[in-house]
Amino acid sequence: MNPLVPEPARVVERHQAARDIVVLRLALVEPGARERFDFRPGQFNMVYAPGVGEVAISLSGDPADELIEHTIRIVGRTTRVLGRAAEGDTLGLRGPFGRGWPLHEARHRDLLVVTGGLGCAPVSGAIDYVMRRRKAYGRVTVLHGVKKPADLIHRERFDAWARQPDTRVLLSSDTADRSWRGHLGVVTGLFEEVDFDPRRTLLFLCGPEVMMQSAVSILRRRGLPLDRIFLSLERNMQCAVGLCGHCQLGPAFVCKDGPVFPYDRIGRFLREGRL
Repeated sequence: MNPLVPEPARVVERHQAARDIVVLRLALVEPGARERFDFRPGQFNMVYAPGVGEVAISLSGDPADELIEHTIRIVGRTTRVLGRAAEGDTLGLRGPFGRGWPLHEARHRDLLVVTGGLGCAPVSGAIDYVMRRRKAYGRVTVLHGVKKPADLIHRERFDAWARQPDTRVLLSSDTADRSWRGHLGVVTGLFEEVDFDPRRTLLFLCGPEVMMQSAVSILRRRGLPLDRIFLSLERNMQCAVGLCGHCQLGPAFVCKDGPVFPYDRIGRFLREGRL
């Protein structure tokens, strides 16, 4: 399969998760194509709107699902076109690309997942993976923060995870309405409600970089080693194979060396803002 040529994919399901967020579930058209698109949670595809362009979008679904799920925030010309895609329309996919979450390394350990905004999308497939193999993992704690209650998408997923054994889900919002029952404030404020053993815990982080840096700082003071911290980064990934250089961060290319990185490899470049 040529990594630079999109595969046709038909929109099978479309869900308007919020005013500016749409969830598309796609079926690859060509026989045998789904097997070639076997992916690991945390990887991404380049999603192509014919005649318009393509964008890098995290895979937000379950790797065991026959359909390929993408959660898309509408922020520019290409995503506006993708957001208008209807069931039956044909898009293009290239991928999967990059490195995913270290789920094998996390086996038999506790897992702390901290996400913000749409940041839950790149890690939701990893949580689904763990829940299907629940006995192979230790205690799971999921912390997710949004700016306002209306930004909370995939609520049914959070509810399903919270019903699993030895699993805790805590939600926060910067602002509240009458329906909000979660924490009020930033997601890192939830750390006061969480106990963890730094000797057996891995941290998965995804969301705004300022939030991730704050989370690392707080959890480092609580004894979590840097080599137990993994984060997913967003950059301007245009080619997805490390050729164009748009996503370079220090010596790494986010598209092929990430988007999931161990913090001890990439953290200093984030702090220094080096591109």
